[in-house]
This record gives sequence, C-alpha cells and structure tokens, in this order.
Amino acid sequence: MAESEVKMGRRTYAQDEEPEKYPLLVRIYGALGIVAGVVQIVAFVRAVLAVFFGKIDLSVLDDHTLTTLVIGIVAIVLSVALAAMFIVLGVRLLRGKRHRAALLCVIMIAFEAIVLICHFMLTGLSSHLIPPGVNIIILIVLQSYSDPALRDERKLQRHLQELDWKSEQEEGILGLDTTGKGYMTLNFFNMFWIFVVACIAGLIGETIWHMTVDDFGVYQDRAGLLYGPFSPIYGVGAVLFAVVLNRFHDKNPIIIFLASAVIGGAFEFFVSWFLEVAFGIVAWDYTGTFLNIGGRTNFMFMCIWGVLGLLWVRYVVPWLLKFINKIPWNWRYVVTGVCTVLMVVDCVLTLAAFDCWYKRSAGTMDYERPTAIEAFCNENYDDEFMANRFQSMTMTTESASRAE
Repeated sequence: MAESEVKMGRRTYAQDEEPEKYPLLVRIYGALGIVAGVVQIVAFVRAVLAVFFGKIDLSVLDDHTLTTLVIGIVAIVLSVALAAMFIVLGVRLLRGKRHRAALLCVIMIAFEAIVLICHFMLTGLSSHLIPPGVNIIILIVLQSYSDPALRDERKLQRHLQELDWKSEQEEGILGLDTTGKGYMTLNFFNMFWIFVVACIAGLIGETIWHMTVDDFGVYQDRAGLLYGPFSPIYGVGAVLFAVVLNRFHDKNPIIIFLASAVIGGAFEFFVSWFLEVAFGIVAWDYTGTFLNIGGRTNFMFMCIWGVLGLLWVRYVVPWLLKFINKIPWNWRYVVTGVCTVLMVVDCVLTLAAFDCWYKRSAGTMDYERPTAIEAFCNENYDDEFMANRFQSMTMTTESASRAE
C-alpha cells in the first residue's frame, strides 16, 4: 500500500492506486472522449479568435436579453470545461485509474446537468438536450462501474450485504448510518422515498395553507406534476435537507434552523427563477412582503423552511426510516425501480407539457409539423387542461429567456 492514503466512508484507498485495465469498449470510449475534447477546445479557441478579429458579427446578440446571454455564456464555459474533463477522463480510462475516474465522473455529471438545464431554458425541448442527456447516462453507468466500493460489492459482498439488510430490517435499523457520521445512509433507496413522501406531504400542507391562510375555504389544485398528488419542490427540498443536514441531526437546533432557512430560501428562489426564465411561469410572487428577495422568497417563508428543516431532521426522518423499513428487503429493488421509472416519466412529461404550453402561448408552436411529443401534448394537455391542473401558475411568455 502506498504511504499516503485517502479515507472514503468505510474503505481506504491509496492515492497511487494500482491500475486495473478497463474492457476494450470503455477504453475506446476514453479515446473518443480525448479526441472529442480536443476538437471542442480547438473549435472554441477558433471561435474566440474569430470574434477577436471581427470575423463573426455579434450584432445579432442585441435581440436577446441579458439573462439569455448570461445563460448561453454559462453553457459555453461549462461545455469547454467538460471538454477538458473528457480529455482527463479519457487518460484515466486508458491508464486504468478507476478510483480517480469515478470521482471525475461525479463532477462531470453535475456539470452536464447544469448544461442540460441551460439548454432547456434557452431552447426548450430540442436536439440540444440529447448530447448532455446521453453523456449523463453514460457517466452514471461509468461511475458506478468504476467506483471500487461498488465493484467490490458486486463481485464479493452482494450476498453478504443482502443478509445484512435482512438482519438490519429485522432489528429496525435499516437505513441508519452505523458509522456515526450522520443519522441515515445517503443511498438512492432512502433518497427516492424521502422525495416521494415529501412530495405528497408538501402538497397536502400547501393545500391546507391555501384554504386556511391565502383564501379561506377555497380549494386550489397545487400539484406540481401532471399525474399524482406530488409537489416536487418539497421532494427536492427534503432531499437537500437530508443530504446537507444529515451530519447536523444532533447539533444545536438554532444551527439546524438557520441552515434550513438558507437552504430552503435559496432553493425556493432558484425554482421560481427557473420556471420564469425557462417557461415564463410565475408560480408565486411575494413582492411587497417583508424582506422579500425579488418576490421569489421572503423572510416569513425562509423561517418556515427553517422550522420544517428542524422538524424534518429531528422527528420526521426517524419516523420515515421506520416506514421505509416496512418495505420487504427482497422487494425493495423491484418496487423502487418501478416507482422510479413512473416518477421519471411523470417529471419528463410535465416538462414537455410546460414547453408546449409556452410555445402555444408564445405563438412559436409548429402545428403543421409538430414533433411526436408536441403532438401528444397538444392533444392531451391543451391550455385549458394546463390552467386547470396548475391553478397556482400564470404564464407570461415575455419573461422567458428563449433564444428563438
């Protein structure tokens, strides 16, 4: 073992890890990644030089808003950074540096996700989403395959792990972090069911709030997806709380409250901004309220997020883990897998319906030659359906940043 070591979770890895040869297909992907990365960087340098020497006319940019330009620049910068990362990743794949390749994949997945979001805000559902989407899928598979811990579990410890899960469920401690670093294990299974439960609980709470505070006695559909009683903003917020606050579960309540208020307020601001910039949708507006930030969040709701985060970490998560443990251990993969597919379809279809709603409102829908998804959404999710399903949302297409 090398003199210097890096500890990760329960395992210890040498910084100078022994190379382990990848299969030929992975090495070919690495080589192609190096070539593609070099080509993209060269193309970027040529474009910058063309602008510098006046060979490209930038006057066409005057028709776009500052927000559109900023989003476009962010997408370009991240794409160039990804090109450089693909070169490094390709070298690591060719050299068999599995652990380092796995770490780099995690960073690249985050960058590709941001690039995909930028393209979506600029062009909606278009062919521009295909490259980052495909890259994310490949990188997820590659990261899972490369990670030494996951590989060892697949090869050597799968059967023992299943026995451990069964034993832990019988003891009622399945999902708890036995290392003592946090309260719960941050795995996909736990995160998914936290997301689902929070989506439902958040929708119920928001509906009650509207009927008792905003407009007494009046019911309003506050759902955030086309199908099911789900409000994904609460689901994602709960996952953020679980990830960020997991190690603070036993800390001072004031610290948990403040951290939850900042996390919740920042996330609420981002969601409001994303919906408006991508679709021209305004789901809430706190303009004129005490210490509001651009009308997207305010002091009162940040305090509410703080209280929710404190309750979530101290009381809800322990109860939720007991609830999750009710799912038989030998069913959890199938049940979670099926529910994940259904949730992903619901989310993607909702974004597609929002995109078509925007195009119809902006007058940019091509009714003569619509894509298959556009034709489906126009037939099943017309303006009347969308307005009735998403009753808290209003659309002002002028607020969007589409580069169309």
